[in-house]
Amino acid sequence: MPKDHALMPETLTLANARLILPEGEMVGRVTIKGGEIVEIAAGLAVPSGAIDCGGDIIAPGLVELHTDNLERHLRPRPSAHWPLKPAIAAHDAELAACGITTVYDAIRVGSIEGKGGVGWSRYARELADALLAMRAAGALKISHHVHLRAEICSETLIEELDQFGPDDRVGIMSLMDHTPGQRQFADIGQYRTYMMGKHGLSEAVFNEHVATRQALGARVRDSHENAAIEAAQRLGAVLASHDDTLVDHVVRSAAHGIALAEFPTTPEAARACRQHGIAVMMGAPNLVRGGSHSGNVSAMDLARADLLDIVSSDYVPSALLYGAVMLGETWGDLARGIATVTAAPAQAAGLVDRGRLAEGMRADLIRFKLAEGVPVLRGVWSAGARVA
Repeated sequence: MPKDHALMPETLTLANARLILPEGEMVGRVTIKGGEIVEIAAGLAVPSGAIDCGGDIIAPGLVELHTDNLERHLRPRPSAHWPLKPAIAAHDAELAACGITTVYDAIRVGSIEGKGGVGWSRYARELADALLAMRAAGALKISHHVHLRAEICSETLIEELDQFGPDDRVGIMSLMDHTPGQRQFADIGQYRTYMMGKHGLSEAVFNEHVATRQALGARVRDSHENAAIEAAQRLGAVLASHDDTLVDHVVRSAAHGIALAEFPTTPEAARACRQHGIAVMMGAPNLVRGGSHSGNVSAMDLARADLLDIVSSDYVPSALLYGAVMLGETWGDLARGIATVTAAPAQAAGLVDRGRLAEGMRADLIRFKLAEGVPVLRGVWSAGARVA
């Protein structure tokens, strides 16, 4: 596969900086060349030709495992569909500006017909083709991978999964079950408020929608789950669960070999994940807002209980770095907070060349300062290239 972009041959040194290292913090400098970190040294010295960072923070580029942001660019209004490639370019630029240098773009596989505008249209293969074409053309600022969100209770999942192969950069496959009455939508009352408010459904249409989706789930859940697990193995993708609510959900995940849990909805599920060695990922918007918008467990409560490993920007890219800083303040350890958006997600995705400031690693870096507790980015480098 082609590189995400051309590696920069020039040498760049960022000096007099607060470096966020795997083992903690250090005042010093970092030098990059040819897309890699070639030297890390301690001290306040600013060598000739180096950039004096004036005490700004230098950390690894952020690694995002699950973002819905691309879908927002594809459909900026409910009835407005944007061309794929311009949407991808805008999404890429926005992530770079937020310090994200590696992203797993979430793309739904599995469509379903629905009344009242509540169906899911098919789009995964076409979007993945456009994304890979933009990457091959060198049009993207950061490193993009594909995260297939397998909607288990859909009508076309197996057919759509069969359209993907090992060359499609599918790094993560998450098992989604959005059937009303369970997981994220366990509370039918909240689901009613959400669906009727978003889609303007009548009570009769809503009730028919729930009954139809529940019947579909009962019919296809087991066979589609098995198909998604087999597809992940075929594609070489990390398998993730989504919205685990019950301990039984986690036990089922562990039996499938799942090592990453996206957005567990209860403390019980998060504790079960810890007991089974499954990394817990929560949304940065949950951290920033002080709670879940859908009434699920607070990410900060999990952090205080030592049940949070990885943070995802979810639907707000700018929340990723801010959420990590908030965790650093909560834990009294900025390096630990930053690790939830760098080293930990890189490890979960099987990326061994990034996520840490260390010699020989990919030169994905961010430079920022804190202003009133808010991280303000001063520079972003992806494989040594300045992208923001």
